[in-house]
Parts: sequence; C-alpha cells; structure tokens
Amino acid sequence: MKGQVTFEVTASDGRARAGLLTTPRGTIRTPAFMPVGTAGSVKAMLPENVRATGADILLGNTYHLMLRPGAERIARLGGLHAFMNWPRPILTDSGGFQVMSLAGLRKLDEGGVRFKSHIDGSMHHLSPESSMEIQRLLGSDIVMAFDECTPYPASEPTARASMELSMRWAERSRAAFGDRPGHALFGIQQGSVYPELREESARALRGIGFDGYAVGGLAVGEGQEKMFEVLDYAPDMLPADRPRYLMGVGKPDDIVGAVRRGIDMMDCVLPTRSGRTGQAFTRRGVVNLRNARHRDDPRPLDEDCTCPACTGYGRAYLHHVVRAGEPIAMILLSWHNLQYYQELMAGLREAVGAGRVEDFAAAFHAARAQGDLPPL
Repeated sequence: MKGQVTFEVTASDGRARAGLLTTPRGTIRTPAFMPVGTAGSVKAMLPENVRATGADILLGNTYHLMLRPGAERIARLGGLHAFMNWPRPILTDSGGFQVMSLAGLRKLDEGGVRFKSHIDGSMHHLSPESSMEIQRLLGSDIVMAFDECTPYPASEPTARASMELSMRWAERSRAAFGDRPGHALFGIQQGSVYPELREESARALRGIGFDGYAVGGLAVGEGQEKMFEVLDYAPDMLPADRPRYLMGVGKPDDIVGAVRRGIDMMDCVLPTRSGRTGQAFTRRGVVNLRNARHRDDPRPLDEDCTCPACTGYGRAYLHHVVRAGEPIAMILLSWHNLQYYQELMAGLREAVGAGRVEDFAAAFHAARAQGDLPPL
C-alpha cells in the first residue's frame, strides 16, 4: 500500500492536543474516539451510518477475528476493509487484553500465550509474531504490538515482571512487523499504577521506536481517580510528536479528563453496549429508557442532537420499543450514543483550537450536574 502514516499536532491548550493522523485510507481528526467493531461489525449499525456519526476510524479485534471467521479467510476475501464494507482506517488490537481476560483458559510463557477458545474449546497459540501476521492478513492500518495487559490490582514485583515481558514482546513485534509503508505499528506502555515502571516502559518503547504509543493497563478496574493519577504523568513520558492512545476508555467524563491530560485516541464498547440495554448518553448524563417516567413523555431524547433517534422519535416511543425488546431500540440508541460521542470529540477538538478546553470541561460538568430532569 502506497503512502505513509503521519501525525501532526495542529493546536494545543495546556496538555490537551488537536491533530491530524493521516493514513492512505483517510485522515483521523484527533482527539478521536474509535467505535468498536469487535467481530467486523459495530453492533446494530451499518458502516455508512457509523461514518455519518462522524467516526474517522474503527477498531477491530484480533482475538475474535482470528477465531471466527479466521484471518486467512478474511485475507482471501479482500481484507477486513472490504469484508466489512468500511473503506476508511481500521486499528486492530493485538489480542492481549482478551487473552488476559480468559483467566483459567490460558497459559502464558516467554513465547506467548496458549489459550482455549471461548467459542468451541479449541486450542490456539498467540505470540508477538503470530499477532503481527494475523493483523497483516486483516490489512489493519494501525497495528498494535502484542503485550500482556497487567491486571489490577498487581503488586510492584508482579507489575514489573509483566511490564518487562511486554517490552520483550514489543521488540519482537517491531521485528515481525518489518517495513510496511502505509501501515503503522503502535507500542503499548505498561507498568500498572507505578510511575517508575511506567517510565522504564516508556524508555524501552522509545528505544525500539514506534509510529504511535498507547497507554495500556488502565480501565481494568482501578477506578477513575486512580486512572487520572496515572494519566497525570504517563502520557508525557511518550514522544510528543506521535499519537497517544488510551486503550479501552471510556465514559464521557473519562474522555474529557483524558483529553485534558494529553490523550489523542480512545476506544470503548460502551456507546453500543449501552444502546443495546436501553441506556442513552446525553449532555445532561445517562438516561435509562426503561424507566417508567418516559412512557408518556413526547420530548426528544436530546433536543440538541440531530441523530435519527432524537429527530424522529419521542422518549415515549423509545421507552416502548426498549421495553418491548424491538430491534429498532438497539439501532436508534446505538446510533444516538455513537453520535453523542463523536459530537463530544468534535467539541473537544474545537475547544483545543480555540484555547478553551478548561471552559469546555467546566460547561460539560455543569450540564451533567443539572441531570436529566423529568417534564413539568
């Protein structure tokens, strides 16, 4: 694939940054939120509808795609972009987080991880080299190095051993990735909640050299306060001229706090998962459409939102289809949530450009403090 992947910081306000991550398949405006297409599909959404919300890039999952339908099959069918009808950039995670979550179904050693499929119980082996090969077959624009996602809580010796293993795997990932113009490889900082381990990890990654850098090992149960404590220093340890990606985050207030601390990219299943369970994100907080107070309410979910759920339907209808289990409820609320997230990112980018990030954050928190009040 011709062309290079480049990153330019176009504006900054304090530690917050706005920029352009350019790939041969399109430019990603940062700070960016990546909707998650775990198995080659953003649940309850058509790809063109995901793009209509403002998304520049999707995330795919190496672990799930290698098990079903298989990376080789996807490659024979033209790669993941053609397979799922998304012509724009795709980032794939390495599979490390999913393998970590298998707990008793995995065995880890220096070579990699041997694990049992959650689908059919078949045995598989994932290593830095095989993860790079799977992501190559998928055709990912942004490839993640293979790592062990350190669980939380972890003692300092446990976190050190995990981090050092991930750094050895990062070096192997870099060697296996090779020279692939038009594609980028991101390294992943580990070290749990220990500043000295985070610095050692960042130093190792800088020495290896990557196209972008992720802050890993957060959003794994440590809570927002502890996550922000780490983000108060961890992003600044990574090269300022490369994108910084916070993996698996998160809630809207997590996103605002992360951007204020220098993060450029995020992903999370929350918008679509919440949409499938009757929850909607709005400027005044989370609305549970299963709540009976919505059953006679003709108002839109969010009067300032231009998504189909807000422009075509009232809360009473949304309450009805959620309670009735109608598929349209999942579609409308997933669409709304994804659009809310993308509008939040657009607002943050505009605020960085205008030098008003703190004002934006204050207004964001003030609106949420008002709550979603019922009609008079």
